[in-house]
Amino acid sequence: MTCNVAFIGLGVMGYPMAGYISKGGHNVTVFNRTKSKAEKWIKDYKGKMAETPAEAAKDAEFIFTCVGNDNDLREVTFGDNGAFKTIKEGSVYIDNTTASATIAREIYDYAKKNNFGALDAPVSGGQAGAENGALTVMIGGDQSDFEKAKDKIDCYSKKIKLLGKAGSGQLAKMVNQICIAGLVQGLSEGINFGMKAGLNMEDVIEVISKGAAQSWQMENRYKTMIDDKFDFGFAVDWMRKDLKIAMEEAKNNGSLLPVTELVDKYYGDVQEMGGNRWDTSSLIKRFRK
Repeated sequence: MTCNVAFIGLGVMGYPMAGYISKGGHNVTVFNRTKSKAEKWIKDYKGKMAETPAEAAKDAEFIFTCVGNDNDLREVTFGDNGAFKTIKEGSVYIDNTTASATIAREIYDYAKKNNFGALDAPVSGGQAGAENGALTVMIGGDQSDFEKAKDKIDCYSKKIKLLGKAGSGQLAKMVNQICIAGLVQGLSEGINFGMKAGLNMEDVIEVISKGAAQSWQMENRYKTMIDDKFDFGFAVDWMRKDLKIAMEEAKNNGSLLPVTELVDKYYGDVQEMGGNRWDTSSLIKRFRK
């Protein structure tokens, strides 16, 4: 069924995600802080452009956000021109930002008091996943809101799952980033070791990627890591933002993240090398100083 949808935030992820919702037959109104991106989007896809988040949300039954961090999220929702100034009762708000579980719960509580639904729904799969409509979406919130929104979320995803109460989606995304940090460091060490040992790493990866060492990172990043090319995905700056959120949450729940803390420092080294916008597989650059 065709619905009115607002999509706020047209970065490398949000731009194609909003596009897939439009392709899914919905009436999409977009807002982006840099207006030229919204202007480009309405040329590439069917939809309208709004001047503020509040204007975008005014007639929407489903409101999506995909912005940078907690502060950005507060601005486009609770701000003077935020979406919550005009959001309709009975609508569902879906946040695809990777943010803290704290703000996810804060938004959920506000939504319940104001008679609309709220789902925290961070995504995994990177820029390629967004462009191919094949993201994994981890969701926190109420079953009833999930049932209303899932066919819209399906437009840009290959796997979605409701994982529990508000904040659960963000907590699951933290698990995701913790796992990736360790995997990329291990892959960096392994490839560097093999090259130093004189092995043909193309051949080695061909073999070990079919065994217990296999991972998405190995299959999708090994070649560019060998070739010293790092312009293919999730940026180091974004990863450090995500790992900081996870480490802060770990202090709250009493869990230990020794490897994550170490890899975060290594990403700091990459930033000092000028690699802020390199993709996360650039950890291997530390071995090539």
